[in-house]
Amino acid sequence: MYLPASFRQDDPGELHRQIRAMPFALLTSAGTDGVQASHLPLLLESDEGEFGTLYGHFAKANPHWRELQDGCEALAVFSGPDAYISPSWYPTKAEHGKVVPTWNYIAVHARGPVQLIDDRKSLLQIVSRLSDQHEASRPQPWAVSDAPDDYLDAMLRAIVGFALPIRRLEGKWKLGQNRSPADQAGVRQGLAASLDPHDQALAARMPITD
Repeated sequence: MYLPASFRQDDPGELHRQIRAMPFALLTSAGTDGVQASHLPLLLESDEGEFGTLYGHFAKANPHWRELQDGCEALAVFSGPDAYISPSWYPTKAEHGKVVPTWNYIAVHARGPVQLIDDRKSLLQIVSRLSDQHEASRPQPWAVSDAPDDYLDAMLRAIVGFALPIRRLEGKWKLGQNRSPADQAGVRQGLAASLDPHDQALAARMPITD
C-alpha cells in the first residue's frame, strides 16, 4: 500500500478498532493460478501474536483455499468509509483555482502466513465466535448451538477454516491531512451536508483543526 507519512496510522489499538468496525475483508493471495481474492468476514483475536490473529473460513467449493498451503502469505484488506472529495469544498479554490478532485478513505492491510483448519472442533469455534460477535447486540441473539446437530455437521463439512497470524499491520487514514486547516474544514462541512451516508460516515472521521 502506498503510504505517505502524513496518512500513516501506526497505532495497533486504532487499527484493531477499525478491523472490528469493518470486519468484512478482501482476502488476497498469489498462487499457481495467479492472484486470488475472496470476500470474507473475519474475526480478530488481538491478544494472539504480535499484531493479533485473524480467523475465518472458506466455502469448500471455493477454489481459493486450495491455493493456500500452510505458510502461504495472504493479505486481508479492510476498507473503512470513503468518499469523493470535490474541489469546490476547498476555500483555496476561490484564491487560486489550483485544486483537483481526490478520494479520501480509511483502509487497513494485514499480512501473514495462512494456517488451514479442517478439524470439527476448531471449525465450530471459528463459526461460533464469528456468529457471537455479530449477534451480541441483538435482543435475542442467535447461536450456532440453536441449529440441529446433524445440520450443523453438514455445514461444517462444507467449509475450510483458517488462521492468519498478522506479521505486518498497516493503516492509511487519507483524510486531507496534507491540506490547510481551512480546506480540511471545508471538506468536512461538504461531506457532512451530503445525503450520502458514506459521505457522512467519512465526515465523522475527519480531523477537527483550529
